[in-house]
Amino acid sequence: MLESHQPTQTHRVALVIQYLGTHFHGWQRQKKQRTVQEEIERAIATILGYHVTLHGAGRTDSGVHAAAQVAHFEATGLIPPHKWATILNSYLPPDILIRASASVDNRWHARFSAAYRRYRYTIYTEDRLNLFVRSLSWHYYYAPLDESLIQAALKPLLGKHHLAAFHRAGSKRSHSWVEVQAADCRRSGPFIHIEIQADGFLYGMVRLLVGMLVQVGSGQRTLSSFTELWKEQRREEVKHAAPPQGLCLLRVGYPDFPFPKEIWYDTLPKFVTSQESLVIGQ
Repeated sequence: MLESHQPTQTHRVALVIQYLGTHFHGWQRQKKQRTVQEEIERAIATILGYHVTLHGAGRTDSGVHAAAQVAHFEATGLIPPHKWATILNSYLPPDILIRASASVDNRWHARFSAAYRRYRYTIYTEDRLNLFVRSLSWHYYYAPLDESLIQAALKPLLGKHHLAAFHRAGSKRSHSWVEVQAADCRRSGPFIHIEIQADGFLYGMVRLLVGMLVQVGSGQRTLSSFTELWKEQRREEVKHAAPPQGLCLLRVGYPDFPFPKEIWYDTLPKFVTSQESLVIGQ
């Protein structure tokens, strides 16, 4: 049986975490739902013999993936912080992987020390179904998408803006101000990749934003009407969110981070079709 009280002498351990969100009800612990936070906390508790709280850099929704989520917890005992990744992976299910672990200062916090979060959304535009990309992309084949229009729509979003138009109900956040630091849309064969980086994200923001960007890219909405929509905070016009499986938390950035770049910076592979491989090889 687990002890009800955690020992007082602790050290802080940071984790870089990957997970496939398909069978999770999001990151945050919830009653009677499978969540990433709860799975990892349960594994840590099994090892330590007492419950801990895992503090994440951000909360991903149900079905959303993470290539480099960051979290920390307090631990006691003789396990070196850099060994936690290997030990935890032997207790975790196959849809969660700890990329690395490290010791951090007690003042360092996975959420509050973060300088930015970056998300990537992947759209698959080929009309044929593809099993190998279905769980990691939005299969959108209903109309052609112009990635240059999506890129043009993203450009005015750079900077600090009140983005209440892309804020789902149910959030406890007191305001809708977001500083968008980078925004990009690129095509790779039948795949369109949209990346957004900001100091923080509103509840449901990226999926609502991508849903509207697709309307721009397909010609259903003009660039000017899209910009007016979010500048005038017309939330009632934002009715459709992009599906969760295309969204991935790409990385979280910190001014002082104990992990090498290859561990966390860009660990989500982009799909490359066989046709593209043939062209590159010629």
